[in-house]
Amino acid sequence: METELSRTLGIEHAIFGFTPFPAVAAALSRAGCFGVLGAVRYTAPDDLARDLDWMQEHTGGRPYGLDVVMPAKKVEGVTEADVEAMIPAGHREYVRSVLAKHGVPELAEGEASGWRITGWMEEVARSQLDVAFDYSVKLLANALGSPPPDVVARAHEHGVLVAALAGSAHHARRHAEAGIDIVVAQGYEAGGHTGEIASMVLTPEVVDAVSPLPVLAAGGIGSGEQIAAGLALGAQGVWLGSIWLTTTEAELHSRALTAKLLAAGSGDTVRSRALTGKPARQLRTEWTDAWEDPAGPGPLPMPLQGLLVAEAVSRIQKYEVDPLLGTPVGQIVGRMNSERSVRQVVDELTRGFEKAVDRINRIAGRGRG
Repeated sequence: METELSRTLGIEHAIFGFTPFPAVAAALSRAGCFGVLGAVRYTAPDDLARDLDWMQEHTGGRPYGLDVVMPAKKVEGVTEADVEAMIPAGHREYVRSVLAKHGVPELAEGEASGWRITGWMEEVARSQLDVAFDYSVKLLANALGSPPPDVVARAHEHGVLVAALAGSAHHARRHAEAGIDIVVAQGYEAGGHTGEIASMVLTPEVVDAVSPLPVLAAGGIGSGEQIAAGLALGAQGVWLGSIWLTTTEAELHSRALTAKLLAAGSGDTVRSRALTGKPARQLRTEWTDAWEDPAGPGPLPMPLQGLLVAEAVSRIQKYEVDPLLGTPVGQIVGRMNSERSVRQVVDELTRGFEKAVDRINRIAGRGRG
């Protein structure tokens, strides 16, 4: 499953796997793919350094990347406390009422929230980069569009390629103008933050818009046949995230959540602003329903919503409150029906890809005859 991009990066399979779990990212790189570690959950530089040390030891010398979340425009002097102060009291009360309705216990006294997405804050993302460039990271991806120009320049000075996610051809062109090396065309079906254009439409539009820049197809891909389709549409690889959530190396915080993912169908997700303030595809739960309720105050913009719900999400996860328990995941969740190792998933993907290519070759051969 080689392309020009995969050969440039020295990987066997043109599969780029995004994951918040170091063990999954390292297993992907060892399997001949390109593991990309999500950095948004790291609020302390030392924690990121610890896990990058681990990655260095467990990737077998294979390349890997880091995914950060930072806005294209630099905002000076805005702290987490400044953002917290902007959250309306009515929204805090609404969170308390939803938790009380479902009997969600408080955290123990002195126990801090384990889920803080301060990684959405530019100051945190920049501190992550200060750490990352001390390691042999080969790719820097940004989930919020093009990074600021100084970050792109800094990455290139370190010999690091830069990728950015795009939900439209317009966004993709802006990435190309900003000096981005790889565009990830993320379709509507994807988990997490997505646009409104489906992958089958989006991928060739983005390929045409930024040619000759390499494009990765993303969104709704969870089989080798779908990978073949993405490459047939002009992509030089695929970007997969959701499918790794139910691998044995994944460090999900609860067996209950794993069970919900394994049982979910492709229609059991929703694009909701409940988690971060931007539309993000996730499991539909009574938590997402509460934020769509016209009687409620509605979600706040990013990053206010993420800070508002941080403690609530930690409590829901810790106590495994099933009606509220969810996670970002794409529509491909309908194919995630069993727990397998990363290697097993990769082997299945490559076998499916080979079958699809053989099928097309037979059809093409008959057509020439």
